[in-house]
Amino acid sequence: MRDHPQAVMLFAAGFGTRMGALTADRPKPLVNVAGRALIDHALDLVADAGIPRKVANLHYRADMLERHLSGTDVLLSVEQPEILETGGGLRQAVPLLGDGPVFTLNTDAIWKGPNPLTLALQAWDPGRMDALLVCVSPDMAVGHTGTGDFVLDDTGCLSRGPGWIYGGAQIIRTEGLNEIRDSAFSLNLLWDRMLERGRLFGFRYPGQWCDVGRPEGIALAERLIGQGDV
Repeated sequence: MRDHPQAVMLFAAGFGTRMGALTADRPKPLVNVAGRALIDHALDLVADAGIPRKVANLHYRADMLERHLSGTDVLLSVEQPEILETGGGLRQAVPLLGDGPVFTLNTDAIWKGPNPLTLALQAWDPGRMDALLVCVSPDMAVGHTGTGDFVLDDTGCLSRGPGWIYGGAQIIRTEGLNEIRDSAFSLNLLWDRMLERGRLFGFRYPGQWCDVGRPEGIALAERLIGQGDV
């Protein structure tokens, strides 16, 4: 089994309810930021990082995303009849992703600075890590409210608590998914098991990040893009 990721899971199945009317007629990954769909901004990062295998999970208005991704090399993992959440969705997609650790990337964020996927691969240490999360300082998180998700120590080891924000990009081993009985579940369940073993790590992203989970995030992201290349 390989120790370094060669595939990426793009999370694109959610209902996007925080977007209100903007997702009444389309899935959130097709909401436009600076004239391009959010999922296309995510695919730019994937292409720049040179990741050869790409998989997207679909559920809400899956037909629209299928049409949008038609003609690309993105493989599709359609979740029906129920949405499987991040953990269940990743487990269903493993046959398409292949064995070994994989990248996962949320499709509702804009990054300004170095490619977070490239930085994650450079920092990945399979000997001591089961997952490596890209973490963002609150003062570099545009438009984000809240106290953060994790405490990051000097070795990069994570613990739960206010401090650093999970930016929605990571490298993660998928073997532990088979130990969870639920069909639909959050990746937080797998992270908690990794935390218990001291194998959940993170690193500090040096650039800026914008969560485009709410309508007001669109203008903030466009302003961030306008300051330079993302």
